[in-house]
Amino acid sequence: MTPSFHHMKQHLSGLCLLATAGTALGNNIAVTNLSLVSAATPGTVDVQFTVSWDNSWRSAWTEAADANVSGAALELENWDAAWVFLKWRTDGVWKHATLSTNEFTAPEGTAITVSPDGLGAFIYRSAAGSGAFSPTVKLRWKRLADGAGSSIDLSSHAVEMVYVPQGAFKVGSGSTSESGSFTDGSWTSGASIPFMVSNENALVITNAAGHLWGTSSAGDSTIGGYGVLSNAFPKGYQAFYCMKYEVSQGQYADFLNMLPSDQAALRYDSGNAGKNRYTIGGTHPSYAASAPNRACNFLSWADGIRYGTWAGLRPMTELEYEKACRGPLNPVAGEYAWGNTSITQATGLSNDGTTNEAPSVATANCVYGSAVNISGPIRSGAFATASSGRRDAGASYWGIMELSGDAWERPISIGNGRAFTGQHGTGTWDFPTGWPLTSSGHGCRGAAWNALNTLARASDRSFASVVNDNRSLSYGWRGVRTAP
Repeated sequence: MTPSFHHMKQHLSGLCLLATAGTALGNNIAVTNLSLVSAATPGTVDVQFTVSWDNSWRSAWTEAADANVSGAALELENWDAAWVFLKWRTDGVWKHATLSTNEFTAPEGTAITVSPDGLGAFIYRSAAGSGAFSPTVKLRWKRLADGAGSSIDLSSHAVEMVYVPQGAFKVGSGSTSESGSFTDGSWTSGASIPFMVSNENALVITNAAGHLWGTSSAGDSTIGGYGVLSNAFPKGYQAFYCMKYEVSQGQYADFLNMLPSDQAALRYDSGNAGKNRYTIGGTHPSYAASAPNRACNFLSWADGIRYGTWAGLRPMTELEYEKACRGPLNPVAGEYAWGNTSITQATGLSNDGTTNEAPSVATANCVYGSAVNISGPIRSGAFATASSGRRDAGASYWGIMELSGDAWERPISIGNGRAFTGQHGTGTWDFPTGWPLTSSGHGCRGAAWNALNTLARASDRSFASVVNDNRSLSYGWRGVRTAP
């Protein structure tokens, strides 16, 4: 998707504002028709725009008692959403706009939930439906409280998210072939028992029945020693929104352009431009990706979390990763994110580099194993078609894409990140105290385009506590946000 921008001047009660609007890069989501409208509340202004994306959904269903972890029929509902946030500037530095949490306007069929900190809004269907979605909405910006002057630039951004509802789930698949996988502490040699996460209370990590543990009788280095996960550590039971796709190259280029030039220089990997399907090029503030819908690789941990905090998101945890994959279903031994053990390698691409980029083998559902004709990540959502099921689309239980393969996920690790308390990003490039910057706190899950297919299994933890702070040809990033 190629970005397009337009400029307008508009007078609001004597205030002259210069507004900038355009399509958000990547994954078929766009913000258009941005305008400013006078608001009744003093010191505020309404920001009106149309947000649109394809293949939106909201659905409800009943999960059979014998299929889910509760042992009873389970009523479920989930949807996808646009996480929309605004940036403004008067002095050359882009700042995050603060929204009113209870003053907004949505058309019939559309729901809006503004985050409690006012950093952004989730926009989604208010009733069951599917297909293209394009509501025109108004969000109220606390302009004077943010310190905006009489002449500003305004920029809008949107990220596709998926709602993962509150509920119990299990971690670990019951297989002993997945290195370091989670298990109940009652595990003994020759058996692996998935562990139930049934609330957000503190969890004791130890090899005793009813407690979280790993598949090594010694505790496996990926999970660490005995200890406790505090109440504040996000365990996945509470509802959260997860990015539908990994950060795209277009989204990351957009982020670079919004930073001060010195910060952008730190976050841009010029040395690997053009390598392994990394297409971001140019100079600040005009970075662009020739394949903007492709998952972004060559992201260090610092790159990923600085994008996340700038967008008002946060890192996911390992427990949230497994919830995002399998939902409330009883685990299948050795399963991938799409819920079974069937995997077909993408060995080539058709329409490479375009918005229609897709695997040349129609049954392919994962990028792994350093295929000869694919030397990097591919277009986000490339496996999904109008008629594909969960397996063929490579989709998780909730409809989240590429949690197995393409680029490594980088969640907070149980082995070395237990101090994490789930704070959300600040809207700036500085992340909150408590987010791990380097050396510990995070690891890798879900494998990548150049990894073995066995590492892409949903419960494999081979590299769950292996910290590599450097940029890598296979490292991406995906953020989440606790549901309001």
